[in-house]
Amino acid sequence: MNNEGQRVRIQIEPGVRLFVDVEGPGLVPDGNGVREKPSLVLLHGGPGFDHVAFKPLFSRLADLAQIVYYDHRGHGMSDRRPPSEWTLDTWADDVVRLCDALGIVKPIVLGQSFGGFVAQRYIARHPAHAAKVILSSTAGSMAMPRKLAMFEQLGGREARDVAERFWADPNDENNAVYQRVCKPLYNPSLVGRVESAPWRFTAPEILQAFIRGEQRQMNLLPGLAAAQCPVLVLAGELDPVCPLEDAQDIAAALPARWRQFQSFPGIGHGAWREKPNEAFDVLRRFITDPA
Repeated sequence: MNNEGQRVRIQIEPGVRLFVDVEGPGLVPDGNGVREKPSLVLLHGGPGFDHVAFKPLFSRLADLAQIVYYDHRGHGMSDRRPPSEWTLDTWADDVVRLCDALGIVKPIVLGQSFGGFVAQRYIARHPAHAAKVILSSTAGSMAMPRKLAMFEQLGGREARDVAERFWADPNDENNAVYQRVCKPLYNPSLVGRVESAPWRFTAPEILQAFIRGEQRQMNLLPGLAAAQCPVLVLAGELDPVCPLEDAQDIAAALPARWRQFQSFPGIGHGAWREKPNEAFDVLRRFITDPA
């Protein structure tokens, strides 16, 4: 894709527009000619949040790839859509629709947390579409005992009880308490740091519907056997919401020839938030690896 600095709503099918923010040129000088950089398509977390949590840190990769930030259907500045479209199948197919609309061939797709749910379903439904996939701080199923045990390890019995109530019923009251008690445990080293990326809660109705619905029975692991490209799995060893064992299950479900795995000790949800130098070194090697 050759558009630089594009911040627009892109129509991906009739009546459906996604907000897209593109960083960096797609074509760059190379000797007497030009070469095309790969497109790194970022799938944000949530559900209910937007792409802003990737900024500004992912600008570090703009020398290697054209960065494509976007808000999932129904989220952020993308068009609001009916609940019938709030599904992993739809969000996964939107990756392909968006790439088609932008003229992107063989993207590198990174899914963070909920974005990793979408990326896993994308692998299952469109295994030949990506050049590479990165699954960051995500899970193949809910595996609630693991989450509750990690919340208790990091925040005591109160954090465990608050998390259990929220995941059982994500109503506004339980969500408010969860944001206060449990969310700081995602990345304890970032608490109070003004430079940390913001979390923008843009669609609470999607969060509540997804947790009460599709997420309860979600099992994305069988679909990972379809992978046809390198897949890097990233995990923080102190992640309470997507514990290390979740990432290990994902890696085990991938074909051996395609899987790569990297865990980070002493950090939580989103390695690039707490240890950006180490995490982006891993990402740079993966992006530039010719395999």
